[in-house]
Amino acid sequence: MAVSNSLLPLVCAGALTFPGMLMQPPRAFAATAPAVAPKSFVAQAVARSGPAVVTLETQRTVRTAGGTGLPRSLMADPFLRRFFGMQSQSAPRSRVERGQGSGVIFDEQGLVLTNAHVVENADRVMVGLPDGRRVAGRVIGQDSLTDLAVVQLETKGPWPTAPLGNSDRLQVGDWAIAVGNPFGLENTVTMGIVSNLNRNMSQLGISGKRLDLIQTDAAINPGNSGGPLLNARGDVIGINTLVRSGPGAGLGFAIPINRARSIASQLVKQGRASHPMVGVGLSTVPAPRPGSTAPPGAVIRSVVPGGPADRGNLQVDDVIVAIDGQSISNPAEVVSAIDRHGVDRPLNLEVMRSGQRMTLSITPVEMTSLRR
Repeated sequence: MAVSNSLLPLVCAGALTFPGMLMQPPRAFAATAPAVAPKSFVAQAVARSGPAVVTLETQRTVRTAGGTGLPRSLMADPFLRRFFGMQSQSAPRSRVERGQGSGVIFDEQGLVLTNAHVVENADRVMVGLPDGRRVAGRVIGQDSLTDLAVVQLETKGPWPTAPLGNSDRLQVGDWAIAVGNPFGLENTVTMGIVSNLNRNMSQLGISGKRLDLIQTDAAINPGNSGGPLLNARGDVIGINTLVRSGPGAGLGFAIPINRARSIASQLVKQGRASHPMVGVGLSTVPAPRPGSTAPPGAVIRSVVPGGPADRGNLQVDDVIVAIDGQSISNPAEVVSAIDRHGVDRPLNLEVMRSGQRMTLSITPVEMTSLRR
């Protein structure tokens, strides 16, 4: 067989000897254990919180009015009713709808945090754990405004729990790991980064919600709703709530865990959540013109007539720069400060109006008492 010239130096090199070169006896190869690749930080993060990520299977009964499919004017005629073999309107019909979502156990007493839309109007909730256990769950509180709910596991534990992180320390570019059960595929893990912070629901064309969301490019799909978004250490930093798909890629959004923790605490204690409001619409401060400066804060774009802000003399185009002595840089911080303060207690707002700084006292009220 001919040997390629290009291979000859490599083939023959081992057979060449030179004067003075001593032939060494062959060495015995030492037995070495194969190198083991270290666990990735994603695997370590999921190992920390993954056992507490659960599947929620729901059943709800949907009732529809009975009917014949024929115009009522025809069925009003007794002769036509006999002709079609229908002596009266048929009884209401019912059907069972089944749904599925995700959740995370955050308390040793078997408390599960999930989305309100996952368990809304559910007659039955079954919770599946990664270790194979399936137990009944009971919804003890839900809040449609923030799309959060708490489910109590009906069987005694012990239960695995996931550590809750601090969403206020998040930065754009931090790692984000989504864990859940999309399309019924249990224990699915996807990874990305925190793409942005404080995404208002109105920016997504969704009204009737009071949320500023974490945006991530970690894949979130139907069935992921209610599952946790983790940081690189495995701490829960958000509750996955929705996805916006489009050409190229999907955009995932999660409720910051600090907000979720506060709402969950209220749902456990009183079965509902309180939503203090002063009755203003806010936007970010426009970028200043070159050479000029503008204080950070939140611009008032609308004032609810007769609401606390109106009674406290807040006006459109006022810029809120501080609340109770704490500086404010965006609308989300205004909402958070009012939420923390609660209702029926005076709140001091510092505003800029026509270049003048002034302090006004406003008393937040429960959202339900505001009529728009």
